[in-house]
Amino acid sequence: MVGFAAICVTFVIVALWRRERFTPIVQLGVPIEIALKAATIALGFGSVWINLAALRTLGKQWTVAAKLVEGHRLVTEGLYGVVRHPIYDANFMLLLATGLAFSRLCALLLAILLFWIGAAIRIRSEEKLLREAFGQEFEAYARRVPALFPRLHRDS
Repeated sequence: MVGFAAICVTFVIVALWRRERFTPIVQLGVPIEIALKAATIALGFGSVWINLAALRTLGKQWTVAAKLVEGHRLVTEGLYGVVRHPIYDANFMLLLATGLAFSRLCALLLAILLFWIGAAIRIRSEEKLLREAFGQEFEAYARRVPALFPRLHRDS
């Protein structure tokens, strides 16, 4: 639960260390600021879509605490065929969108660092459980599918 708590704190950091309303996170000139606002909106919507798709794929197997449920199976389809932990990617995208929209740059940078520490703790815990439960099946999956960032090219 330490990793989960760390991730939750990151959203508190970007929410509490807000900048003045309607000001950019950094002054970059109007065209770049407009592009950054569009990217922020895309990150927000994309994060919601990825979260919903991943949760739909996991179904009843999703839990807040890292644990296996009765009848647990190794999920490798949908977004889980692209990355092993799409929910962390989605949460990171939401953190970025929230920080870019409301927070100060120093708070966002601190939150990003803390997020990845928390995610690393959670991933290590979750993958330990999956290795113990699924052994070679999980090992083969882990070799084939990256943990967080999709590969830009597929091996043939």
